[in-house]
Amino acid sequence: MALDSMQEIFDAAAAGNKKFWQVVLDTDMEQREVTAEQSMEKMRASWRAMLEADDLYSGDRHSASGLVGGDGKKMRSYAAAGATLSGEYLTEVIATALCTGESNACMRKIVAAPTAGACGVLPAVLIPLYRRGDFDEDAIVRGLYVAAGIGAVVGYRACIAGASGGCQAEIGTASAMAAGTLTALRGGTCAQIGHAAAMALKNLLGLICDPVAGLVEVPCVKRNVIGAVNAVSCADMAMAGIVSHIPVDQVIDCMGAVGRRMPVEFRETALGGLADTPFGREVKERMWSNKA
Repeated sequence: MALDSMQEIFDAAAAGNKKFWQVVLDTDMEQREVTAEQSMEKMRASWRAMLEADDLYSGDRHSASGLVGGDGKKMRSYAAAGATLSGEYLTEVIATALCTGESNACMRKIVAAPTAGACGVLPAVLIPLYRRGDFDEDAIVRGLYVAAGIGAVVGYRACIAGASGGCQAEIGTASAMAAGTLTALRGGTCAQIGHAAAMALKNLLGLICDPVAGLVEVPCVKRNVIGAVNAVSCADMAMAGIVSHIPVDQVIDCMGAVGRRMPVEFRETALGGLADTPFGREVKERMWSNKA
């Protein structure tokens, strides 16, 4: 089967008495003609790369523009002082999202999930849970199949690139993937996974892609934070029994339609939004002057 809709995954899971992640695994095995062990080893490698990116973050490296670097370190120092408004888990979610997003801007190895610009969302919600022992590696790997399935459906029905659909397609999709994964890890049903993903994507519907000077730095890194925090809240809502009245496939289709109607200035061209503020234009001029 192809991952053309969330409903298709739900139906396959029900027909085969399987979980969401198993349907996605079966699809990968069929399409790439690999064994379950080979498929899972590839997914395990992605997870370990996410962990490595977090392990290697020091906060001392800055991007070429000088706009990005050190904020993840600042967040963890602030958290260590015990003065945060957020709880321990959410504070670490914020810090991990910053660290991974900064690593991308500083040309370090990351996992595009689903894109480099949104690389911090999924590891941000998973790594803190793994580090404190809530879930082992095998559980996380199974959860990543849920994320992959959601991302594949969005990619097929809508888009995952900022240049095609704005930041809703990148951070929005990553947030939906993370929300669905968290819900699955906590024992949520296929329906609850769908509700979590739908709510996460709805909350970021219409988000533009307006990188200052065309760099994946400002506001991209901090948007990874909102995508991750959004995912946590949507997973909790889904587990509480709160539903998305609009079915998840319809939400995905809507996101695609919004992206297609979005002005070109708001689709990764650095011609509108924050990129077109006085500060944004100043940075762009400076970067181009340095290249001349």
